[in-house]
Amino acid sequence: MCQAPFLLSALDTSASTSAWLGIEGPFSFLSRFESGKGTNPEELIGAAEAGCFSMALAFNLEKAGHPAKRVSTTATVKLEPGDGGFKITSIDLKTEADVPGIDETKFREQAELTKKTCPISVALAGTQINLDAKLV
Repeated sequence: MCQAPFLLSALDTSASTSAWLGIEGPFSFLSRFESGKGTNPEELIGAAEAGCFSMALAFNLEKAGHPAKRVSTTATVKLEPGDGGFKITSIDLKTEADVPGIDETKFREQAELTKKTCPISVALAGTQINLDAKLV
């Protein structure tokens, strides 16, 4: 499994991936299947999904009248062997958000809507995406 955290601070609209993710660097067997330095394509997909989800959720919450102070999403990408090679079988998104004035039900509705409509989720339509979203 690969993890790719992404933090979006909606308050100042800045975003960053974690320093260890390293967009620039070698791709190798070690970085993909062991603890080698560098990144791998699956981590980049996870970072793209986590980043897109965080940004889209912040946008949807603001559009619904509940701007977020903070949205933090981690994507865990599951890579498994299959017929003819490896396959990404699922992506687990774990999102925590600080959203003043919204109740849990409305927040979860916005999170589920975002999971279905964020551009990267749409591009990954053949992949199971699981969501654990909570208010903090």
